[in-house]
Amino acid sequence: MGLRQSWLLFALGSAFFAALTALFGKLGVAGINSNLATFVRTVVILAVTAGILSLRGEWARPAGLPWHSWLFLVLSGIATGLSWLCYYRALQLGPVSKVAPIDKLSVAMAIMLGLVFLGERPSLPLLVGGALIVVGAIVIALF
Repeated sequence: MGLRQSWLLFALGSAFFAALTALFGKLGVAGINSNLATFVRTVVILAVTAGILSLRGEWARPAGLPWHSWLFLVLSGIATGLSWLCYYRALQLGPVSKVAPIDKLSVAMAIMLGLVFLGERPSLPLLVGGALIVVGAIVIALF
């Protein structure tokens, strides 16, 4: 499988597991503190990722990572944590059928950030698709 198909397969896997995350997360936060639920989820992710690194022999010395990788990975981790805390609280308060699609506004936001900060080139399909995601989230949220 070529690189083009490989990223698509992983992206579809990400979407599938994100859908399961919403379903299982909604069931998991019922009756407990959403911050505690996020912590439990984080510990599980840490264990699963450590297991994958171990099985694949991919451990590396953290000191060998460039400083800019550290900076952006730490910032990404902070953003992820804040996103998860908000997501689990939203799941606790609202229906998964509305929370998950609104959460996916992150796709449109990521498109905009990529265009503005990474210099990615806009295309008509990209802009139309991003706009449809926004419109879809608005429709789901309001109706």
